[in-house]
Amino acid sequence: MVVCGDDTLAHRLTAELREVYREQVLLVVPPLAETSLAQLPLSGRARATAFLGRVSAAMNRTDPNRTDETPAPPPPPEATEPTHEVLAAAGVGRAAALALVYEDDETNIRGALIARRLNPRLRLVIRLYNRRLGQYLAEVLDQAAVLADPDLDAAVLDMSTTVLSDADTAAPALAASAVAGTSKVVQADGVLLRAADRPPPAPGETADPGLCTLALLSSTAVNPAGSEGAEGSGADGPQLLPDEGSVAAATGRGTVVLEAVSRSGPPQPAQRLTDRGVPLGRLFSRRLRWSFAGITASVLGLAVASWLTTGDHPLHAVYLTLLDIFAIGDPAVDEPTSRQILQLCSGLTGLLLLPVLIAAVLEGLGTFRSSSTLPRPSRGLSGHVVLLGLGKIGTRVLLRLRELDIPVVCVEVDPEARGVGLARHLRVPTVIGDATQVGSLEAARIHRAHALLALTSSDTTNLEASLYARSLEPELRVVMRLYDDDFATAVFRTLRAAHPRALTRSRSVSHLAAPAFAGAMMGRHILGAIPVERKVLLFAVVDVAGHPQLEGRTVAEVFRPGAWRILALDTAPPADRAPDLRTPRGKSRPPTLVWDLPADYLLRPQDRVVLAATRRGLAELLGRGTAQTRTAAPAV
Repeated sequence: MVVCGDDTLAHRLTAELREVYREQVLLVVPPLAETSLAQLPLSGRARATAFLGRVSAAMNRTDPNRTDETPAPPPPPEATEPTHEVLAAAGVGRAAALALVYEDDETNIRGALIARRLNPRLRLVIRLYNRRLGQYLAEVLDQAAVLADPDLDAAVLDMSTTVLSDADTAAPALAASAVAGTSKVVQADGVLLRAADRPPPAPGETADPGLCTLALLSSTAVNPAGSEGAEGSGADGPQLLPDEGSVAAATGRGTVVLEAVSRSGPPQPAQRLTDRGVPLGRLFSRRLRWSFAGITASVLGLAVASWLTTGDHPLHAVYLTLLDIFAIGDPAVDEPTSRQILQLCSGLTGLLLLPVLIAAVLEGLGTFRSSSTLPRPSRGLSGHVVLLGLGKIGTRVLLRLRELDIPVVCVEVDPEARGVGLARHLRVPTVIGDATQVGSLEAARIHRAHALLALTSSDTTNLEASLYARSLEPELRVVMRLYDDDFATAVFRTLRAAHPRALTRSRSVSHLAAPAFAGAMMGRHILGAIPVERKVLLFAVVDVAGHPQLEGRTVAEVFRPGAWRILALDTAPPADRAPDLRTPRGKSRPPTLVWDLPADYLLRPQDRVVLAATRRGLAELLGRGTAQTRTAAPAV
């Protein structure tokens, strides 16, 4: 397998394929002098270089399946772009899969077109931020593969091209971490899977298992001195997919359960001033509405007084009052004194009405003009989520929060950032300013917020903003985007010790996205990943045929604690199945997944199932690299 990239996702993906799936991997990276890492600050460059060293050490670590005669893998080759010469030298013509994970979409597209010509049977995994372009590109590459190799098997073609986005893969977990009751979510065929953290039950109480128990939290999860579930935390760490006996014996430990399965509704439409039925409060301020109400009451009072004193018809009395207010009536020189007094009062009311009308016009014009600008947070806003950073990740998280109808206030230092236009279109209150400077978080009403999502590309900025927010609101829920595992563990321990009653989470985008990319390279569609502390639980779609661990067995017999568990069955005919269950079906094609499977259901070869699996469990189920001896790839 070949991985081409220029950022941390390429290194994470290489380590995932090598350590979890035991695959032979060739990593193509830009030279250090030309890569974007050289443009980073010294701390960021040192951190990325240190991780590359850990990847190289992992690739050279002694493999139990490798003989002493097997040479160690070569150092990663260097290439700035995936040109025809580079891909040919990397052995793409003989490779099983190629991952193009450059940050630039155009570079990935160019490399995919070249790779498809070199090898029509190559399994392509492409990183693209533009989802619509990715859909078109996958169709074109699949069509090119069929024309180049008419004998291409349908099953191979179905998995020949997969377009993923690290932002889309990580956004649900990041957004849901800040929302109570929806700690972790995965979408499958228009159905929303929600996993929730449950505290340990009190003595004498029985824990609600939900639909099923996905994981046992580490025993240190509620301990201020504990770590947030490092990979090698042993029996005290998180246990993924435990059996009923383990759940019953694990007293004092929290759980992650599949809490609910429900249809995911359509995204909330953007609220605009031109929509039908715009409320009056969005057009005129409360003070102006009260002024109109007072003047209307004065007009009615004067009309009633004129009717009582002159004896005219009520409608005629109202008409005369309006004429006096607008100064177009005749002076009441020869009229009775009561009529003259009423006319003077009406004239005074007309003078008071003039500035109110001018204010109404100015406010109306200002409201329509501000529809193209960023709104400011209202004074009474509370219970919202403060989102720091509107880059690629922040933009996708903002969309997820809007779909969940969660109030959001964004903070972005760059007015030309990618997500500022989206925030303006969705009418999301946005503060343009540095989150680490005094005043930006206060303007976002952080002291009345429900949670803080720090998703900038700088670990130090996220940490500084989180610490400052905690100083203003000690029990604020904080979710930080942190890359380094050791740094995240140290931050978690310190913040948990300082604020034991507050919830703190750290998430790495590359850590959340790498398993999905690796699973796609193995040839299976990954619906999503759910983080369990610092581990990841995968949701995948697997065909039963060709897997002896599944075929001809019941659902109860298939369950492997700590490895995989069947969640749902796709009842659609094989010819009518959706190739990617992550995309919701249209109204004419309702969901076909059955989630409440009986334990004695016998899996048939034509079945397709949705299962939850650990990374190593999925690798074992796929049967790749577990019992085969791998040889080193030639250097480029």
